[in-house]
Amino acid sequence: MESKAILRNCPLSPRKMRLVADAVRGERVERALNILQWNQKPTYAIYLSKLIKSAIANWGQANTGERIEDSELYVKTIMVDGGIVMKRLRTAPQGRGYRQRKRTNHVTVVIDSLKNKEVNTTNE
Repeated sequence: MESKAILRNCPLSPRKMRLVADAVRGERVERALNILQWNQKPTYAIYLSKLIKSAIANWGQANTGERIEDSELYVKTIMVDGGIVMKRLRTAPQGRGYRQRKRTNHVTVVIDSLKNKEVNTTNE
């Protein structure tokens, strides 16, 4: 059974967050957390690792009889969408103001068990 976690209005650029999210898409959860621990963008990796851990906890609540270690969880889907954009003015020469856009993003992580994936492919 799959489980998901959503992070809304993360104060980081969605384009850069997608680069980090692409590195862990389709990986097993243990390997994904290890990749994020040593990522070149540590600020982005901290948000994603907390979100994956939250999805694992959500999976544990939904599947009380199963052990997380034995279930072989993997990152099934990870989506990064743009959030609100705060528009600010930055001072510029000769009394002008330059527009500064502070972007945010929404991240959705869906994890699933590899055992469920094998069962679903045999039924089709």
